This record gives sequence, C-alpha cells and structure tokens, in this order.
Amino acid sequence: MNQPITAKINNKGHFEIGGCDCVDIASEFGTPLYVLCEVSVRGKCREYRTAFKDRYPNSLVIYASKALCNISLLKIIQDEGLGVDVSSFGELYTAKKAGVDLANVYMHGNNKPKKELEDAIDLNVGAIVVDNFAELETIGEITSKSKKQVKILFRVNPGIEAHTHEFVQTGQTDSKFGIAKEDILKAVSFALKLEYVDFAGLHAHIGSQIFDIDPFLAEIDVLTLLAKEINNQLGFKVREINIGGGLGIDYSGSDNVPAIDSFAGKIISHFKEKCAEASIGEPKLILEPGRSIVGVAGITLYTVGSVKDIPGIRKYVSVDGGMSDNPRPILYGAKYEALIANKASMQKEEKVTIVGRFCESGDKLLIDYELQKAEKGDILAVLCTGAYNYSMASNYNRVTRPAMALANNGSVKLIIKRESYEDLVRCDVF
Repeated sequence: MNQPITAKINNKGHFEIGGCDCVDIASEFGTPLYVLCEVSVRGKCREYRTAFKDRYPNSLVIYASKALCNISLLKIIQDEGLGVDVSSFGELYTAKKAGVDLANVYMHGNNKPKKELEDAIDLNVGAIVVDNFAELETIGEITSKSKKQVKILFRVNPGIEAHTHEFVQTGQTDSKFGIAKEDILKAVSFALKLEYVDFAGLHAHIGSQIFDIDPFLAEIDVLTLLAKEINNQLGFKVREINIGGGLGIDYSGSDNVPAIDSFAGKIISHFKEKCAEASIGEPKLILEPGRSIVGVAGITLYTVGSVKDIPGIRKYVSVDGGMSDNPRPILYGAKYEALIANKASMQKEEKVTIVGRFCESGDKLLIDYELQKAEKGDILAVLCTGAYNYSMASNYNRVTRPAMALANNGSVKLIIKRESYEDLVRCDVF
C-alpha cells in the first residue's frame, strides 16, 4: 500500500501516522477527518527542490494549490522554498494570509473574472498566466488605468494528448485551455505593445495523474521551438518556460510512477538539449507539482456504521462520509486502498464494497475490496486522499465538510475546523 512515510502499525496493532495513533486521532477530532503527515509533505517538497535545483539552478518549483489549499499547508510550502500556483483569488488570498512570497505566486485560470485580475495585480502577484486574447485585453485595460506593471506568461495549447482520464487531460488540441500554438506570435506581439505588461515566457500543462514522461518531453519540444520563433521573428528572448505539473501517484498499488529524481533528470537533460538546439539560452524552468506533493501524505478516517450482507451478491460497509468528502470515485472511477485502523495488524479476510452515507447509488469509495472484518464502530483509514479530496468537497445533502488535522512527531493539531450547522445556513437569506 502507498502510505505516508511515517505510517506504521503500532504495538496496539493500530495504524498510525506522524507518530499518532489514528484511533486516538479519530476519538479526539471525530470523523470523517482528513489527516495530513507533515514529514511526507516536507519530504516531497525537498525531493522536488533538490532534484531540480541541483541539476538546473535557474529553476523554480511551485506547488499547485488546487490539490489542497489551506493556510497551515501553504506555510509549510513557503518554509520549504517552493512558490505557489493559484487558480482563483480565493487561493491567492489564502497564500497571502499564509505569508507566502507573492513574487513566487503564479495565477492561472481560463476565465479569470476582471475583479480577480484587478485584485491580483493590486497585490503585486508574481505572474499571471494568460489563457486567451480576451484576458490579455482585460489586463491591458487594468494596467493602463492603474499604471501598475504585471508579469505575464502565455498558456500554450501544445496539442499533446497525455495518457490519463479524459476529464484531467488539458493539453490536447480540443481543450478549453490555452492559446493555439499558431496564435502565440500574434499574442506576444500584442503583449509587447502594452506599456505595463511584462511578457516573460510560455506555459503549458498537459494533464494530471500522468505516469509517462514522454508527453512532458514532447511539451518541452513545443515550448522551446515557440521560444525560438519568438526570438527569431520578434527579437524577444523568452525568460521563463513553465511546463506545468501532472506527475501522478500510485493510488492502488498497481501503477508504475517515476521517482521524482528520475523524472527531474530526464526533464532537465531534455530541456537543456532543446534550449541549446533552439539557441534560446538558459531560461528559467518552472514546474507545478500538486498531487505528487500532498496526495500520499493525506489519509481520511471514517467510522463504520451499518454492515449489510446480501448473500451471494455483495457485502456493503457503510461509513459516515463518502462522495461529499471524496468525489473522485464517482467522478473519475478513482481507486483507493484502505484498512481498518483499529485492526491494522489483522489479516484482510473479506471482500466488501465501502459506501458512503449520501443519497446516490454511485456513492462508493471502494468496490469489491479485500478488508479486515468490518464491524460497527471500527475506524476505517482510506489512503492517498491528500489531493483533490478536501479541495473538491461539497455540502451535498447539507452535510458539513470534515475537519483536517496535521500529524507530526507524535503530536496532532487541527488545521481546518469541522463545519458547523450554522456554517451551512450562514449565507441563506430569508
């Protein structure tokens, strides 16, 4: 099983992370509960930073905060020397509250509202990744009025189809994201005429949960060739090339995920080669990992409720959460691994389907999964839930979103409070 680096079975036979017994954590904070291992998060940050900086000093790793965004986590990201990629002013505001250096914050989005662009520019965001011509025009209007300069990159649609779920492919030709390769020179020409716009470089993102390095190399081919064309035809030297993120994690124990160091070695070797071929110097190389930093670091704890055995058909184990705290199985058919935290040392002996509490037949977290014998009151730990669980959580069925705790060195602290029923009705008008 893929689990946080500090995970182990303790002398009580219980599952623990960060030196903290998961049964005790559940007792203290209640369930459902997200738990994040600080050592795992910091370890992945250091792996990325070291693997890229040691090979190519002019590089910057920025964390894709859409995977998981809260003040405590972003403080860790800042402390480990990473920048932050945001996709909304809400994420940018969280980064500001966390004390993140906004010079290393890059703002994304295919349809950024004008007010969010104005607010981001007012905060001196590090860069805005421009997705289309309409956005460029809006930025031109804002900056000409405010007389404030802003750095931009253009998001290129590279026309590359990564081998992943269609919902998380972003670099194929038929995509809502980015400017077509054929239109980049036109976009750059326009940007260079805007007095307060500092065009710095190019960005692309090919998708998420990717295991094959070849699409990343093909993306580098596209971006360095475009940088060469910009240099040759417009006389402008691209300063930054951002290859986005997308490296996956092994959710189910069956995926062959490249090690970060191996990934970095191949990326940088190819990047240097293509930059030399294109005669574009050594632009800053930026990448945006998210899931691969926090995904494995997180688990979700649930309390088992009813157990329903339909002889000869299926055994259902119901938990007190489900699709509102983890919509990925119903959205993507995502697969996970799990164990009963208070029976972690016991053999897995029965095949069950773990289901949530919500009014949907598709509310299934794990289907036909081998698990220890489940009984009412057991604490179930679902692994690899650090990314795109809390950030995609909802209040479906008017259920409150769970709390989140951070475990480290034998102590655990709350970093996101559980929502209250008053939170649910706070915005209601009557």
